[in-house]
Amino acid sequence: MDKDRSEGSAKKMKGDLKEAAGNITGDSKMQSEGRKDQTEGKIQNAIGGIKDTLRGDKH
Repeated sequence: MDKDRSEGSAKKMKGDLKEAAGNITGDSKMQSEGRKDQTEGKIQNAIGGIKDTLRGDKH
């Protein structure tokens, strides 16, 4: 598995937690940062998936 996939997944999870914390505390800045991290993570994960496909990895 490409490192971009694992790093992207971790970044998305961090964004999920950050957005949830922002929702709980009412911190709109933290909420938007969490959504940004989620988007970046999804993109990074997708790039890693493309790299895996090009290399022929099945995982």
